[in-house]
Amino acid sequence: MEIVDYLRVARRRLWVLVGVPVLATGAAAAIVLFAPQQFSGTAYVAAPALVGGGAAGTQYTGTQAANQFVAAFGAAVTSPRVLADVAADTGVAPERLRDGIAVTQVGASSQLEVTYTAGDRATVAPVLTATTTRALAFLFSSQVGIATGEVEAANADVTAATKAIGEWEKANKVSQPDRIYQATLGELTSLRQQQLSMQAVGNSRGVSAATAAITAAQKKLDELGPKLPDYQALLAQRDAATNALSQAREGLQAARAQAQAADPKQVTSIGEAHEVSRMTELVRTALPVGGAGLLLGVLLVGVLELLSRGRAAARPAAATAAAPSAPAETVTAARP
Repeated sequence: MEIVDYLRVARRRLWVLVGVPVLATGAAAAIVLFAPQQFSGTAYVAAPALVGGGAAGTQYTGTQAANQFVAAFGAAVTSPRVLADVAADTGVAPERLRDGIAVTQVGASSQLEVTYTAGDRATVAPVLTATTTRALAFLFSSQVGIATGEVEAANADVTAATKAIGEWEKANKVSQPDRIYQATLGELTSLRQQQLSMQAVGNSRGVSAATAAITAAQKKLDELGPKLPDYQALLAQRDAATNALSQAREGLQAARAQAQAADPKQVTSIGEAHEVSRMTELVRTALPVGGAGLLLGVLLVGVLELLSRGRAAARPAAATAAAPSAPAETVTAARP
């Protein structure tokens, strides 16, 4: 078929091409115009301190920090836990919340717009307030709890390591053997120097005293030496636990700083609820429906044209099949 043929078919089936889109658009317009009035409000979330920077413990850093924060916030808003909490706060069903809430990013920044649309004006502001509060708490307040648990665990490890050292010292009847060993080792070195000096001047009594002191110091070293590895292992455990505690406290401090930076009273602002423009909603709904109706009309024209051509092709075939029987009927009719 050529373009002229398509135009001819379109003109012949013009009532379908025009009627279907008009009916679809009219039905959509009626639904929009006669639907209950909707109300919408917007909450603005602007928390630049939560995104970017190189501070330890910051959750969102790097070139994609803003996008990551937006994605995380959007996921938190529609998470079952946040929806359940907001529903409990406002009395709005979670399904209605999920359908009415939309989160959009302002340009390429970390600022967000949370929009809620509902048929009841009185629920718009409470839902926006509860949603932003619960979502920020879900993202950042939970980090404080985790960091607090890490600090408590590290503190327990330090306490256990310190207790093990005390029990070891009590069992071996010695306190801080590592320091005693080092002090005795230094004393032994000094005694040997004194012994050599006294031998040089011929002081036999001094040499004997130094020798006795050297023997006693060496005996103490021999007693402490085998015990030091176990004690030093306990010290290493305590030092590791202390370092872990220090890092956990830094993490807790960073988490608390983030939670403070995510204070909803500081980073969110709630706009007033307003009526949703029916004209805007009509254009947004009617245009796609009209386009879909036009496509459906084209498909219907194609189907009708195929059926019409099939019937037209079947008629000559039926006439050709009936033609050979005509002479026989004529002869039969002429015999009387």
